[in-house]
Amino acid sequence: MTQAPSKKARCVMVLGTSSGAGKSWLATALCRYYARQGLKVAPFKAQNMSNNARVVGSTTGEGEIGSAQYFQALAARAEPDVRMNPLLLKPERDTHSQVVLLGRVDAALTAMPWRARSQHVWPAISAALDALRFENDVVVIEGAGSPAEINLMANDIVNLRIAAHAQAACLLVTDIDRGGAFAHLYGTWALLPAASQAQIKGFVLNKFRGDASLLAPAPQMLQDKTGVPTVATLPLWRGHGLPEEDGVYDATPTQGAGAKGVGAHGGSRCVAILAYPRMSNLDEFQPLKTMPGVRLHWVRSRADMPALQPQDWLILPGSKHTSSDLAWLRSQGLDAVVHQHAEQGGAVLGVCGGLQMLGEALVDPHGIEHAYLGNAPGLGLLPLVTVFAPDKTVQRTTVVFSEAVAVPCTSPWSALAGVSVTGYEIHHGQTAQHAGLAAKGELAVPVLPHDLGWRNQRGNVLGVYVHGLFEDRAVQQALFGLEGLPPALDAVFDAMADYVEQHFAPGVLQDLLA
Repeated sequence: MTQAPSKKARCVMVLGTSSGAGKSWLATALCRYYARQGLKVAPFKAQNMSNNARVVGSTTGEGEIGSAQYFQALAARAEPDVRMNPLLLKPERDTHSQVVLLGRVDAALTAMPWRARSQHVWPAISAALDALRFENDVVVIEGAGSPAEINLMANDIVNLRIAAHAQAACLLVTDIDRGGAFAHLYGTWALLPAASQAQIKGFVLNKFRGDASLLAPAPQMLQDKTGVPTVATLPLWRGHGLPEEDGVYDATPTQGAGAKGVGAHGGSRCVAILAYPRMSNLDEFQPLKTMPGVRLHWVRSRADMPALQPQDWLILPGSKHTSSDLAWLRSQGLDAVVHQHAEQGGAVLGVCGGLQMLGEALVDPHGIEHAYLGNAPGLGLLPLVTVFAPDKTVQRTTVVFSEAVAVPCTSPWSALAGVSVTGYEIHHGQTAQHAGLAAKGELAVPVLPHDLGWRNQRGNVLGVYVHGLFEDRAVQQALFGLEGLPPALDAVFDAMADYVEQHFAPGVLQDLLA
């Protein structure tokens, strides 16, 4: 085991009774709460499994971490760093994930059996945590899943082992809206070793709806059995504004502020996003949930697809496994929907993997996508070809849309002309004009430099490699106008800190640092 740092930052850890209990949300709120106390704060999650990732700095160049830790760093007013999420697992299929260690893909770890991996990654994980403790006053740690998954305890590197290493004061949060919250809390606590039980300093009931007085006498009964008080009951808050870690908020269509009013292009606009199985970086579409004049739909089948009008948008998001997601899209008959909308002049946007799908062909000479389909035809809406390369592009980028995006002037994307966008790239694919079609004069029109974006000749189909378009304020203003835009993230973090301060028992959050 690595040595503890000489400066021992206090560690507060958020554990959950299950995935989706609210760990990421609460950890983010605590990051801003403690930062507002004048403390130097950093987030940490030893291992995250998510296809939602962000590009951040590291000592060896830029790398990627889970989006949740990226937002937690911003909430903590800290520079996002690969040490904040040293191990990231990016699922490519049900039994296989790409392994990212300290921001970079590690082929050897990716090929290694899961249970054999923990002994190899623990030194890097513990060293990252120790370094953050040395540099900060408080480290807010997020667990994963449940600490009571007894089939995984022997190889644990993200819950109890981290809590013990950090000597963390732990909160255990549960989703009371699911039902069975007190059984979840008691059962989780009861399955922990005695030393880990002693680290649980408070239970948190999350997503509560109703009269909190009706919870009595359960919190006291639970404390009598465990010795652990219930320190907060957090009311259900749907509109907090923090992107959900898993990206898809729910299957129910959502209406942004003023969805029944007039958007920048006149009238209410439906935005349909294809939710294929290995979609990635879905959190970048969070602003559309509350954008004025927008009705947002997540589409998993033709039955989910709303009746699209030409002014509506159809978005193909990023994908961790483009070939298999494209095959899924065809199996659902959604390829025909994309073609129909494009042929009718409707706006189609492909981001990263979505851009690759819009091209003529996908070529995988190195088996990057594990030869799932080998080479595959694309949707043929842009005369482009994508070749998957062994090296992964991971970088932040700022680029300006050229005037070509506004030609013809009827293009639904014309407002982007001259707009500078700051975002990030995460992709194995390298995309270029299709040589055979180019020889015949069929060319995609470049709209971003460095082979990062193209449109079709008609102007309604746009493909870009830059993630984060709808998070960029300049893009928001260009596409949707100035009125009713979603609040800036900094305001979201402050509201979250106010929320936990209001609903936690007095003194609890300070006592966790004692």
